[in-house]
Amino acid sequence: MGKRSRFIKMRTLLPLLLMLCLLLSGCGNQLGGSTPSSGNSAVVNEPESSEEPSPGDSSAEDSESKPQELGSVTAGTETYRGFVIDNVYHSPDDGEIHYNVYIPASYDGSRPYALFFTLPGYEGLYFQGVARNLEAEAFGFEAQKYNEEMIVVAPQLSDWRETSANQTVALLEYFLAAYNIDREKVYANGYSGGGETMSLVMGMRPELFTAYLHCSSQWDGDLEVLAESRTPVYLAIGEDDEYYGSEPTKRAYNELHALYAAQGLSEDEISELLVLDVKDGAYFEEKGMNNQHGGGGLFAYDTNIMGWLFGK
Repeated sequence: MGKRSRFIKMRTLLPLLLMLCLLLSGCGNQLGGSTPSSGNSAVVNEPESSEEPSPGDSSAEDSESKPQELGSVTAGTETYRGFVIDNVYHSPDDGEIHYNVYIPASYDGSRPYALFFTLPGYEGLYFQGVARNLEAEAFGFEAQKYNEEMIVVAPQLSDWRETSANQTVALLEYFLAAYNIDREKVYANGYSGGGETMSLVMGMRPELFTAYLHCSSQWDGDLEVLAESRTPVYLAIGEDDEYYGSEPTKRAYNELHALYAAQGLSEDEISELLVLDVKDGAYFEEKGMNNQHGGGGLFAYDTNIMGWLFGK
């Protein structure tokens, strides 16, 4: 074939080759060879968050039961005998909750510490004055002698009814989430009006506690809920308590004892969960007290009573 013929043939084929290349390039784009533009509306599902547990988490299991919104804290600026006083927990659901707190200097969040909540009588409520509960009662100080690795919380609530019970639960849940707490060492005591409040708490969320000490008070909470949880309770009161008398406490003991018996527990098993300790007049007189209700504060110094609580 001559040069001219070959030239004519190439000139004829060239447009066809160009068209073929263009067609192939277009197909490549339609087959997904290019990256989607930033305006693409497709959503890629991200894997679920694997956030580290908060310093208060003792296990992944615990975090499932913790409130999603913990709220915030306004820290107190003054101290009293080792307690930082007049802290305020701003609960998303239960408002402002005032409390005083003792945190051992050794606590750094690296290992779990015990937790003790102490609720005061009427003289220690918040409207009586900041830290009046600490000035009037010794439970928060004496407790430190039983466990050096224990955080002590002394709330100052507004009354001894349901609002204060809900606030106690909210504050407890905050500490369980915000601090590294040993869930097998969560203790509480309630004295007088504080005992009424804590009895309501024990009728709401007894499973949060390891053991509870009920001092010179009456029981207002749901005993059936308490019996289901089998949280150990120690009931201490003067035989002739001037404010409550001892009958309400004895009645609570008998009702709770009956509930445990109905569950099929033996007397030995019940005695591990329930103690009734009614003190006669001599107990108070020997210690210089002529008032059995006010003398309930002496239970803080009684190593048999406090030893039972922190021995659980």
